[in-house]
Amino acid sequence: MLADYQKIASIRLASGLAEEVVLTFGELRLRVFGTSMVPSILPGDFVSIHRAGLNEISPGEIVLFRQLDRLFVHRVVDRKIMAAAAGAEGPCLITRGDRLRHNDLPVSSSELLGRVISIQRGDRNVEMQTHGLNGPMVRVLQSSDRLTSLYLRLSAYWRAHFPRRAKCQA
Repeated sequence: MLADYQKIASIRLASGLAEEVVLTFGELRLRVFGTSMVPSILPGDFVSIHRAGLNEISPGEIVLFRQLDRLFVHRVVDRKIMAAAAGAEGPCLITRGDRLRHNDLPVSSSELLGRVISIQRGDRNVEMQTHGLNGPMVRVLQSSDRLTSLYLRLSAYWRAHFPRRAKCQA
């Protein structure tokens, strides 16, 4: 089993590599492991990212950014002008996971890697919501990690026992 410092080093290395791939090639496909975007994005889903600048992103879109040596895939909830450390003001994005109650730290242009253009779950593409889900299910998931865990287990059971049928092609 890896020691904590080895896990941290692995996470830093992986996030740095992902950043380099997006900056070099303009796109990236990666698997999501966290639960902050449930039910829009489930752990194990693949997301496709295309490089994008801060001025190209609108509230409601899902973005990939790097902060604190980690990668995050969260929804943009607002755009703001924030004062930088050097006293200059600059634009930033305000993001939050759909299941989370609190906003993330502001995302600067140097931290933004790109926008999510597609979500793949198993062998099918998932329709992307252009805004955060605000229904009763999200409020329930926001209120309890246990209920989120139960939701994820039920979702996995449903997909395993009731797969979507492939359509015949003519």
